[in-house]
Amino acid sequence: MIIYGTALLAICHLLGIFLGDLLGQLMGVKTNVGGVGIAMLLLICARLYLQHKQWMPALTERGVEYWGAMYIPVVVAMAAQQDVVAALRGGPVAVLAALGSVLVCACAISLINRTESPASIAAAEALDIAREAHHA
Repeated sequence: MIIYGTALLAICHLLGIFLGDLLGQLMGVKTNVGGVGIAMLLLICARLYLQHKQWMPALTERGVEYWGAMYIPVVVAMAAQQDVVAALRGGPVAVLAALGSVLVCACAISLINRTESPASIAAAEALDIAREAHHA
């Protein structure tokens, strides 16, 4: 069901926020450091793992795809509310944490993109087309 995709997103979001808070505490800042980005990476990894194990029904996958697409506008809206000036006044640790999390996310996305071969992407697209034709 589509609701399972929403549940998967919620679990990843809560875990990402927890890990972001924990990372902030370890770095000595009293804020969440990269929690939303961590949540997105967890969602991507969970989706790939469930697809690999073939544990994700088509409707659940649609829910994950929907919320994955909606996640970026949500992240932009959340980032717009953060006080960047206060973060910069907080010292170099906050700036280094931000740069470090961007670097780690960029490397993780690059690694994920390199693990998917063009043949597997084409096969997945063909499978999606076949599913849509079957449901129509």
